Amino acid sequence: MPTTNPRLNISFKPATATLLSRMVRRAKKSVANYTKGLVLEALAQREDIELLLLAECREQEQKGKKTYSHKEAWRCQPQARADRRD
Repeated sequence: MPTTNPRLNISFKPATATLLSRMVRRAKKSVANYTKGLVLEALAQREDIELLLLAECREQEQKGKKTYSHKEAWRCQPQARADRRD
């Protein structure tokens, strides 16, 4: 049955394949589903790291500039709202 999702082939060293097989047996899942979960988990962690680096970079760019607290940033500003409706 054809699929619209791209397929990937991964080659592991024998020791890594053995470890993965043990983990899959304990989890009672297929190798493909278990590996997919591991890859998605790793991507989420990498994404968090990238966002942290971006935030640190922006923080450095803002040094010496006016910043707003969370409360100030989300304070209701009726004048600004009225301008958006026009």
